[in-house]
Amino acid sequence: MTAAALHPVDVLLLLTDADHLLLALREGTGYADGLWNLPSGKLELGEDAVSAVIREAREEVGVRLRPNELRMVATVHHRNTAGLARVGLAFAVAFDPARHGEPVNAEPHKCAKIEWVPADMLPSNTYPYTAACVRAYRQGEPFALSGWS
Repeated sequence: MTAAALHPVDVLLLLTDADHLLLALREGTGYADGLWNLPSGKLELGEDAVSAVIREAREEVGVRLRPNELRMVATVHHRNTAGLARVGLAFAVAFDPARHGEPVNAEPHKCAKIEWVPADMLPSNTYPYTAACVRAYRQGEPFALSGWS
């Protein structure tokens, strides 16, 4: 298999509170810094997607999720401006502070801040991959392309 054929698998969390979503402002990562994105990350070797989104939610925003509350809402095939592609599995969870705990910026070395934003008014500096996941979720589209012509 060539490197061009590799498509990393990401998990992305749409943590919702009424009509708002939790976003994180990237900083200090060297990639897409200054852009808002969903709590997310790559699958680790031998890890399933449900375990990955639970792990990423805990690592990035400090919330505790249970497998039975995750709802798969979209798959996004994204290609960045460098031409590298990846596949994202987007999961939605309705936020419940009593069950999940309050979100915190658990990775200040990678994130300037976290913020609840209206799902229908994403900041102009939202990473395109995140925007595509949110759009697919809001429009009920199970699959979307992002960054492809």
